[in-house]
Amino acid sequence: MARLVVTGGMGFIGSCFVRRRLAAGKDEVVVVDKLTYAGNPNNLKEYKDDRNLTFVQGDVCDRKLMDRVTKSADALVHFAAETHVDRSILEAGDFVRTDVMGTWSVLEACRKNELDRVLIISTDEVYGEAPGRPSTELDPLMPKSPYAASKAGADRLAFSYFMTYGLPVVISRCANNFGPYQHPEKLIPLFVTNALEDTPLPVYGTGTNTRDWVHVEDHCAALDLLLKADRVEGETFNVGASAERSILQIGEAILEALAKPKSLLQRVQDRPGHVVRHAVDWTKLRERTGWMPKTTFEIGLRETIDWYRANEWWWRPIRAGAFRDYYEVQYHGRRKPSARG
Repeated sequence: MARLVVTGGMGFIGSCFVRRRLAAGKDEVVVVDKLTYAGNPNNLKEYKDDRNLTFVQGDVCDRKLMDRVTKSADALVHFAAETHVDRSILEAGDFVRTDVMGTWSVLEACRKNELDRVLIISTDEVYGEAPGRPSTELDPLMPKSPYAASKAGADRLAFSYFMTYGLPVVISRCANNFGPYQHPEKLIPLFVTNALEDTPLPVYGTGTNTRDWVHVEDHCAALDLLLKADRVEGETFNVGASAERSILQIGEAILEALAKPKSLLQRVQDRPGHVVRHAVDWTKLRERTGWMPKTTFEIGLRETIDWYRANEWWWRPIRAGAFRDYYEVQYHGRRKPSARG
């Protein structure tokens, strides 16, 4: 049984990955998570008594902690990061510290303890605008937000550890994820939970900005393959689903599924540096691993909406806490005429 360290394993994507690995019963999984606002023990509630799961609460920037948890580990998957573009605009320093310095701490620990595979979870945000076509792994990195820039720094720092020290690093850059257990600050769960509460859905600018959307289970299936693939050290792989949708398209689909009026769509002032289009070419991943997304956007969105509707116990406490203060800062006073106007 392999010993696998997963940083940020109480977050949205990290917890999905951990649930998959524990369900397969092939790993001893050590989860390291600081439990900031986005880290939620309820994400792994069903596995809290699993003998193959060890939880360590701590900061990836803690060098001694990372040295300790990676001793005798076979591999590490690094999800831990500050991830929300809007929050990075409000407080960029938190992103530089966790995403860059935290990644350096993780890489140093993995180098010291000679792990067999280090999987770094980057993002398609590092590319900036898709240049009239989906971004490829060879495109330049042109990040437009502090979040994207911090992830680009971590991404290239990881690559340097392969080039300089021979650390067996693999980097993934995934498109926008969606699915159960995603924090309500993110677009799809924000729209769904707002709609369930008959609260306006805030649409940035024109609402025509587009993203490629990947179901979180499909993303984690790709990571499973990259964790064990041969001859991929030092390489970068895009993960996408060729399912581009605009903010307005998503909002309208959610309102239709919940039988809510389109008048709930409400334009707000656009955010600074808002990328018009994110999309990635994932041909390399398909050709090298055989991976293909299994969940269509339409089916995945419907299942996600149903999950939030059936699991108010999970999201209502989040929205009742510090989230309210964030929401007030982020959206108060930014209203414009309705999105349909």
